[in-house]
Amino acid sequence: MSAAAEAPSAAIYGCRGPALSAWERDFFRDADPFGFCLFKRNCRSTDQVRALTDALREAVGRADVPVLVDQEGGRVQRFKPPHWPKDPPAAAFGRLAKSDPDVAEQAAGALASAIAQDLAAAGVTGNAVPVLDLAFPSASDVIGDRAYGTDPALVIRLGQAVADAHLRAGVMPIVKHLPGHGRAQVDSHRALPTVDAELETLRLTDFVPFRALRDLPWGMTAHIVYSNIDSARPATISPVVIGEVIRREIGFVGLLYSDDLSMGALSGGIGDRAVRALEAGCDIALHCNGQPDEMMAMAAAVPRLTPAAQARIARGEAVRRAAQAQAGPADPPDV
Repeated sequence: MSAAAEAPSAAIYGCRGPALSAWERDFFRDADPFGFCLFKRNCRSTDQVRALTDALREAVGRADVPVLVDQEGGRVQRFKPPHWPKDPPAAAFGRLAKSDPDVAEQAAGALASAIAQDLAAAGVTGNAVPVLDLAFPSASDVIGDRAYGTDPALVIRLGQAVADAHLRAGVMPIVKHLPGHGRAQVDSHRALPTVDAELETLRLTDFVPFRALRDLPWGMTAHIVYSNIDSARPATISPVVIGEVIRREIGFVGLLYSDDLSMGALSGGIGDRAVRALEAGCDIALHCNGQPDEMMAMAAAVPRLTPAAQARIARGEAVRRAAQAQAGPADPPDV
């Protein structure tokens, strides 16, 4: 993004299918979002996804537009067989670490490298990994095997390996879900979870991986009420959780995305949700379902990127460039 150019809007949008419609091209040109996100409905083959990401960038006239995806492995995988491999979930590496943590770290990094190279080949430049949430057996399975395990030190080690592998491949990792989704008793895609753990308990457990990896360039919030921090508002729209916990307590310095604003955990219109998330301290409002009426409502409400967000974007790009330069030419992944 040129310093002289007007900043794009603080929004990420999805699209409806494997190719852009004429309406979507015109809408994205006028809305000028910061970037885009892809889902299974958008991904059929490398060549098709590359054509789609090229079209998205052409629509807004910026070659550096981020295009994001959730490619964790396991249940959350938008690039799917038969064109792409079926990858194991995070929990598989946690189980491996019980017998050999060094091998688990190497394996997690190698798989992340292979995934990132597949994404980069298709023009995707951001991946919503690593999941730094802890696994709590009594909680909803919305996280479940997406977590590396229950031990914060192990989550840190594997999460760092995954993030580093993405950065070396030029794909930005997005840590999630700040400040911790693992205790949720219901699926935030469908309803609003409440976590009643004491703040000191969260400090000693859930917050620990995020604090350790607070210097990573991008992160994503959780649609969860933490009753002993802000009993009235979920993290995504809580200036208390974002300002006092995510930014100060955890010390996260990167660009902060909301989780998908169309999820069932939140109430109110999409435009109102976006405004509340940005006013609470999110840098970017994320809307994924590609519904035209919702995207128009959000575009009417969302302002352009703040100077603080632009500075975080610039810092993240510097981190990514440094990692790529240090890595040198890519070697075929050993998986």
